[in-house]
Amino acid sequence: MIKVKSEGIILESSRNTFDNQAVLNPACVERDGVTHMFYRAVRKGDMVSSIGYCQLVDHKVVNRLDHPVLFPEYEYEKKGVEDPRIVFLDGVYYLFYTAYDGKNASIAYATSPDLTNFEKHGILSPRITYAEVGKLLGYARIRERYFIFEAYIRDRQGQDILLWEKDAFIFPKKINNKFALVHRILPEIQVIYFDDFKDLTDDYWREYIRNLGSYVLLGGKYEFESRNIGGGCPPIETKEGWLLIYHSVEDSSQGKTYHAAAALLDLDDPTKVIGRLERPLFSPKEKWEKRGDVNNVVFPTGTVLKGKRLYIYYGAADKLIAAKSVDMEKLLKELKK
Repeated sequence: MIKVKSEGIILESSRNTFDNQAVLNPACVERDGVTHMFYRAVRKGDMVSSIGYCQLVDHKVVNRLDHPVLFPEYEYEKKGVEDPRIVFLDGVYYLFYTAYDGKNASIAYATSPDLTNFEKHGILSPRITYAEVGKLLGYARIRERYFIFEAYIRDRQGQDILLWEKDAFIFPKKINNKFALVHRILPEIQVIYFDDFKDLTDDYWREYIRNLGSYVLLGGKYEFESRNIGGGCPPIETKEGWLLIYHSVEDSSQGKTYHAAAALLDLDDPTKVIGRLERPLFSPKEKWEKRGDVNNVVFPTGTVLKGKRLYIYYGAADKLIAAKSVDMEKLLKELKK
């Protein structure tokens, strides 16, 4: 098994109103030796999330803003701007996040030329009810568990709830000259290809869902993935393939446990899996991973490669941000087995 080193706690909540309850699930990108971290910040009381920002040098915080850089402004995100992922592609920084209106969770995104000024572009995910999604899935070659999740969410939230979408980001390189967007329709990870973001109309999504079985990037396979899996960190291009660090959820008698996992995907067709770890890359073990606002959670969302070591930043128990590191070459070697 791969030896994973704990780099400890990186960031905790502050006295600032916008992040005085928790910080978690950070997006990371490095430029000129500085790691730019955009993190989910939770406010006490109403538990509304926004996105904060800090800078790290050698995994230590050297600058931290006392106000959010993205926050709820529109009806579709009035109850939270959550779980950012960031990708640099063709001179543009794309920051994806979950927009929560109190009932529906949707994919939204913003762009920036400089990591300072961001422009929101609204919702990407389909505004289609789960009732309609259930009918569309009837055309797709998919696992029975899709229908179990569809019925579960619809029964809990009502017939009018929209398709629940989270864990989205694009590949940092176009594939066959198209954007490749990773997203998650429970319980698996999928990818959708398109020429332009404006192509993602509800009709485009409907046709895609009818053929969803052709676009499954990764499905649950092992016991630690027994409930569902979801996209974690944006993929990393290597000579061996795309390295994807993702999260999995395991159901047990003690409740749900979130793990970090790894897979290696084909460079030209990411739906072809070259290899994946048969056990979690890491799991909740530290007390601050096992106890927090949500217990037993490690939720990887950002990576930085420094030399031969890959640093993985993650939310711990939905309360704070921590990091692990691993030897990149050894991880790839293990995945190729």
